[in-house]
Amino acid sequence: MERNIAYIALFAALTAALGFIPIITLAFGVPITAQTLGVMLGGCILGSWRGGLASLLLIVLIALGVPLLAGGRGGLGLFFSPSGGFLIGWPIGAYVCGLIMERFNGIHPFAIGLIASVIGGILVVYMAGVMGMFLTLEQTFIEIIYLVMVFIPGDLFKAVVSGLIVMLLCKYRPESVLSRNG
Repeated sequence: MERNIAYIALFAALTAALGFIPIITLAFGVPITAQTLGVMLGGCILGSWRGGLASLLLIVLIALGVPLLAGGRGGLGLFFSPSGGFLIGWPIGAYVCGLIMERFNGIHPFAIGLIASVIGGILVVYMAGVMGMFLTLEQTFIEIIYLVMVFIPGDLFKAVVSGLIVMLLCKYRPESVLSRNG
């Protein structure tokens, strides 16, 4: 039990630390950050429930006002901004990444890590993000879809990095990839 708590806290901290990589805030109020890489890695390495809880822990701390988002942001108000849907999507996305890793254990680690990161870390998070933007911005659903397209190249790069890290961990430290070990 203590070990699971440590892993959850570690990946929440990793995701927060990835916020120190310089951000680019777009005109519509949603920043481009490296923090979604932490969401992908949390799910892919820790598995569904531990990865989801790591992102949920981070979200709870942010809601309490701890400035753990890129740019030193925190507070409940962020959940009512254009970024709010993406934040709400993080725990769900991490859970889905982990679930895919657990279900398709026999597939090559890079391939399944990449697929899990794209489905959970991009598609699931984007679905929540688009809904959040739709509720907070005065734009049509189609306009918001076009706005979100700017994130795709960077997020695909992060998914590839996540797949590579999972593959390397499976090769050199297989016991550390909890999603594939139970």
